[in-house]
Amino acid sequence: MPAPRSLSPATTRLFVQRFSATRRGARLARLLAGLQLVEWGHPRGADDHDTVTIVVAELAANAVLHGRVPGRDFALLLRYDDGQGVIRIEVSDTHSARPALVVPASDEDHGRGLILVDALATRWGVDRVGPGKTVWAECALSTGAGSPA
Repeated sequence: MPAPRSLSPATTRLFVQRFSATRRGARLARLLAGLQLVEWGHPRGADDHDTVTIVVAELAANAVLHGRVPGRDFALLLRYDDGQGVIRIEVSDTHSARPALVVPASDEDHGRGLILVDALATRWGVDRVGPGKTVWAECALSTGAGSPA
């Protein structure tokens, strides 16, 4: 009689880090998110890796450009639910202004970050947290994760 097959339990993995609200901090957030994705089995150059790192880059840049409060950092949280195949990205800052999805004029050289997030993420939104906010996005992954390192 064969032994019953057991399903491997779904796991949720987290990455949480605070960054200085500077261009360097936003760049570091993107780079570290990319490294974490590799650790979770989503290699550089794969569509899933590129999608998540672009969303992180845009949300971190917005936190630095529009959500900056002098002397305050921003936080990045990545939550990977491998059972659902979803990565949730959360970027929190202490500024109370809510981001708005607007379509810039064709000759504008900025203002398309949330348009990218809206196109790449399965859903996104804003939650009020204390005096600030958390902008979040969820990205569905097309590939399964490899074994975590």
